[in-house]
Amino acid sequence: MKYEILKLLKEAGPDHVTGVDIGARFGISRSAVWKHIKELRNEGYDIESSPNLGYRLLAGSGLLNAFEITDGLGTMTAGREVVWFDRITSTNIHAARLAAEGCAEGTAVVAGMQTHGKGRLGRNWESPEGKGVYLSVVLKPPMAPAETPVLTLAAAVAAVRAIYSATGLRTGIKWPNDIIYDGRKVSGILLEMNSEADRVNYIILGIGINYSQAEEDFSPELRDRAISILAASGGQEDAKDGDQGADGGRLALVRALLRELDEVYHGILSGKTGDILDEWRKYSVTLGREVRFTLKDTEYTGTAVDITENGSLLVDCSDGVRRELLSGEISVRGIFGYAGQRPQVRSAD
Repeated sequence: MKYEILKLLKEAGPDHVTGVDIGARFGISRSAVWKHIKELRNEGYDIESSPNLGYRLLAGSGLLNAFEITDGLGTMTAGREVVWFDRITSTNIHAARLAAEGCAEGTAVVAGMQTHGKGRLGRNWESPEGKGVYLSVVLKPPMAPAETPVLTLAAAVAAVRAIYSATGLRTGIKWPNDIIYDGRKVSGILLEMNSEADRVNYIILGIGINYSQAEEDFSPELRDRAISILAASGGQEDAKDGDQGADGGRLALVRALLRELDEVYHGILSGKTGDILDEWRKYSVTLGREVRFTLKDTEYTGTAVDITENGSLLVDCSDGVRRELLSGEISVRGIFGYAGQRPQVRSAD
């Protein structure tokens, strides 16, 4: 009920709504209206009250919670339901638990802080309170397990789009799914799958985005490898989607991310994989550059030349052999300290 009252106050804009009108609208007493107003205020909403005029929601609350994320989101799948935590061990772990219990496809777990955030290759994703976007979405694609790697690349495209639309920052993609600005990581993506031989039961798509960390907020080993959106933007916050306030920028980014994830996911399911991979190529900071990787304890160098339909990376190695990398870790010249000039990020337009 309190969020229905909140919607009514939002719709009223700069105008007041009397307690009598609110009570009549929802069939509750004025004391019940006051109780719900108090609850909303306790959540952080700045609601003005006047004995003669009633209640008015002051502009720019910008709170990050499940209601604000889903209100008017308009997606088909991603974010259909949102579970919000101020603090959690890992959004991926909780999303997997919900998926195992049969939650709806598209359920998103979003948190203000993770104590044990999960990164690729068993690494930890640093998730300080109030400084990042930490989000996991449950997907149940009608795909064979071997077809799912493309979803990781599609998610990277969605992240680049969302960061640009919500903040104006142009980023690029290091294969397969690191989001890069000026040679440093802004965002990472982790896909975890529960499957059988021929079908996927569910996928947990986790995304972490560094939003407002200063350099000293990162651990020493990450300070020359990671960067936040605000640091990359010169410390200027550009909250869009009508959101302002302390959490407005992160709220706009979460909403943009869910919308873009929804679009690329349904693009993949409707046969537009080629278009999405072409967009991945457009944003790539890997293709055309020297890369280094290890296979079976042997180190190779070569030039990354393309990606395949399933998201593998094709590398023309210095020994004259073209190799296909299905997954794993590569070093790209100019990124994360691999010697060379830092690449220019391609436009996100």
